[in-house]
Amino acid sequence: MQVDKTTILDIGLLDHNESKGLASHLDFCKTNGGKAHWMQLITAPLASKYAIESRQSALEIFISEKAFLDQMKISNGTCLVIDQFYGTGFSQIPKHISFTGAIWYQFWNKTDYALIAYSVQHLLNFVQALDQWLKVFEGHAHNIALNALIKPIKQGIANFDCLKINSKDLKNNPQTVLELGYFFYYQYKTQVKHLQAHFYVVDAYYSMATAIQEYQFIFPEWVDQPTPMIEFEGAVHPLVTNAVGNDLSLNDQAGFLFLTGANMAGKSTFIKTVGLLTYLAHIGMGVPAKKCKLSIFDGLITNLTTADNVLKGESYFFNEVQRIKHTLTQVMDGKKYVVLIDELFKGTNIIDAMKCSTKVIEGLQALKQSLCILSTHLYEISEPLKAYPHIQFCYFETTVIDKTLLFNYTLKKGVSQDRLGYLILEREGVVDLIERINT
Repeated sequence: MQVDKTTILDIGLLDHNESKGLASHLDFCKTNGGKAHWMQLITAPLASKYAIESRQSALEIFISEKAFLDQMKISNGTCLVIDQFYGTGFSQIPKHISFTGAIWYQFWNKTDYALIAYSVQHLLNFVQALDQWLKVFEGHAHNIALNALIKPIKQGIANFDCLKINSKDLKNNPQTVLELGYFFYYQYKTQVKHLQAHFYVVDAYYSMATAIQEYQFIFPEWVDQPTPMIEFEGAVHPLVTNAVGNDLSLNDQAGFLFLTGANMAGKSTFIKTVGLLTYLAHIGMGVPAKKCKLSIFDGLITNLTTADNVLKGESYFFNEVQRIKHTLTQVMDGKKYVVLIDELFKGTNIIDAMKCSTKVIEGLQALKQSLCILSTHLYEISEPLKAYPHIQFCYFETTVIDKTLLFNYTLKKGVSQDRLGYLILEREGVVDLIERINT
């Protein structure tokens, strides 16, 4: 599934300024290398049902073996020690040495020997932990995603003589320490680096599995059909505390959602929820919903956070138009897209906004291969749009009691006609301040 930088920013996937993105929220990696690979996975949505379901299956296996993975003795410190070991220039480590010679090396090269001994312990722990991982996961080699890890890890530690050595026994055995130091430093560096890279993939998968379990995500069901569809129940935004779940069903017969509601009622959060749910599904992750079923999409396109560009002399409205132009150009290629638009044409007057919005909606609702959600305050344009059978009308309701706004954040059928801007102005004391200025 294709996405661009604007969409990544719009759905809040990555950290931005002082705001933490979803990727950080879902990061449970034990190592820096795992974190780097996790970022590669989360920024590269998959394109086929087969690839997605293979990753889902792999993550289900990781979840089932979570107790083992939790206690794996490979930490970020272990990986840092290994990196430092291979980045240090030692006095020549002897290949074969007598016990007496090892004592002399230890005496004359105290600093080097201390680092070699410390590193060898971590290297032994590292390869032995991978050997244990292999024994647990080797039976799952039928999964293509796991086999891509099992096969090279198995090759990397095959016929490895030191797998049974207890690192605690090295303390008083400088001869074995130096022999292992020579082996790891001069003969096994490439293999260790490859094993590290494969472990970082394991760590990234562990992070995904942990996030799914921690936040009680569910794996979506994939529908193999030529027309687009999304159905979910109880979907929530994963970064909203005590979020209210909502349902949605979009398909080629009713593929456009016209969404209304007052400010703060939940429109923007709901749209971002749909975007994140679609995105997470396409990286093989679980999703924040009670049930979810969808088809494979070729792209996710959003128009949620348009801004002006002072340096280029471009207005807010001009950039809105350019984003819509980009969207329409993309969706006309006949592929399947999810299109999400929040408050279209805010950068012009209401008459222009109504005319422009209506024209865009009429075009988008006619698409058979794309699904679209558009939020707006312009409830006036809803009446003529009811002539189009592909458009659904939903809203978020706001109740006012003694000038207090109550939001239930529950999606309802119909069109909102709430006009609460002046009430909010009053509630926040702005009207009172203005009256004091005028007196």
